[in-house]
Amino acid sequence: MGCGSCSTGGGCAPSGCKSNGSCLTGGCQKMEVHDWLSNLDMPANYMPFNVVEVKFKGARKEFFLNNDNIYLEIGELVAVEGPTGGYDIGHISLTGELVRMQMKRRKTALDQVTRKIYRKATEADVDKWKLAKDMEWETMHKARTLALDLRLSMKISDVDYQGDKTKATFFYTAEGRVDFRELIKKMAETFRIRIEMRQIGMRQEAGRLGGIGSCGRELCCSTWLTNFKTVSTAAARYQNLSLNTLKLAGQCGKLKCCLNYELDTYLDALKDIPDRIESLQTEVGVARHQKTDIFKKLMWFSYANQEDWIPLKVDRVKEIMAMNKKGEKPVNLKDEAVELKTTTIVEKVHDYENVVGQDSLTRLDERARNRNNNNRNKNNNRNDRNRNQSNTNPQAKPAAQANKPQQQKPQTKPPHPKQQAQKPNPQVQKPLAEGAEPTQQGGAQRQGNRNNKNRNKNRNKPRPTDQSSEKPKND
Repeated sequence: MGCGSCSTGGGCAPSGCKSNGSCLTGGCQKMEVHDWLSNLDMPANYMPFNVVEVKFKGARKEFFLNNDNIYLEIGELVAVEGPTGGYDIGHISLTGELVRMQMKRRKTALDQVTRKIYRKATEADVDKWKLAKDMEWETMHKARTLALDLRLSMKISDVDYQGDKTKATFFYTAEGRVDFRELIKKMAETFRIRIEMRQIGMRQEAGRLGGIGSCGRELCCSTWLTNFKTVSTAAARYQNLSLNTLKLAGQCGKLKCCLNYELDTYLDALKDIPDRIESLQTEVGVARHQKTDIFKKLMWFSYANQEDWIPLKVDRVKEIMAMNKKGEKPVNLKDEAVELKTTTIVEKVHDYENVVGQDSLTRLDERARNRNNNNRNKNNNRNDRNRNQSNTNPQAKPAAQANKPQQQKPQTKPPHPKQQAQKPNPQVQKPLAEGAEPTQQGGAQRQGNRNNKNRNKNRNKPRPTDQSSEKPKND
């Protein structure tokens, strides 16, 4: 059954519900149990087991009596008897004969189960339960503020409201004993409910809060792990792990629970490997033990002042140890070294192009810089081509200069179009003789002044050759 709070219709907290295994619809229970006997037909005279297992917030599971023989299925919400009165709301996690097996595993006798199931949760019960769950976050922060005001060395990590909103259980962690009598009085005055304080360990706190481990997955204690076993540094030694507390510690600050997962496999493999071996005596010298590959059953040794490590099989190491006990020594370990297979890495040619990370942050600047360089090269090539043409054909240069308009400095007042039409060509018009009187007309005077300005500008320009500057003679 999918979770009604998740966007994907299934999964747990990472999918979007953020409930850490305590979804209101029961679809994200973090410790679900599959009933393998549900599809089997029971005998005609079979009497169903009248005890069911109910799951509450976190990893809390308890057994209740079904004296009224209510038909219950896994995942349904039921109203059960509270531990100190009232009622609580929980999910059915297990029914039938599997409950009997679960009670045997937990070593719970049938006489110890005293509380019973009242009814299936009604709509009013569910609404009241949801309101109680919505109050937990705000209540926890207010309780933390009260604890800080009293300067108590404790950390309140979680709050669990009872389904009828008459009782709240506060879970806290502390290094030692804490006198929280004054805190309970203030919380009772503030919240107007019955208060219960329960101290938990660091591992239980991490399981309630949840998180992501160094492996990139959710914490085992918040998803499926229920029983916490002691973890020691000997588990890291057997697995040849470096004793670095930063790498071996989990989110709770204790050693990771996953160190025990593969410990039995390592212990079985270590049975064939000699223990407490430091060196081997040979005729060349003493070879010291460097490392051991447990599953390949190889041991590496090295001589003094030599960087090469010599791999030997475990069986051969046992033989050399027996020889050393008898006073015998092998010649050289290098003659008995195991040839290790070198694995060649073949690069895979993908049939697609990975464009992630190929774009540079300065790709736009480089593109603009290349465009400017191309334009500059084009201009240089054009100037070189014009210069080569003028050197090869000197007669064409004056004509090109004559046809090319004169570049003038920008004027504050542009000339009139009629004056531009009367402007003579400086290459064709003869210069005025010295001592000649200018014309009396105003337009001719202005034209002469303009010619003088153009003549002064052309003095700085390179003059054409004598052959091109001579005036052609009339036949």
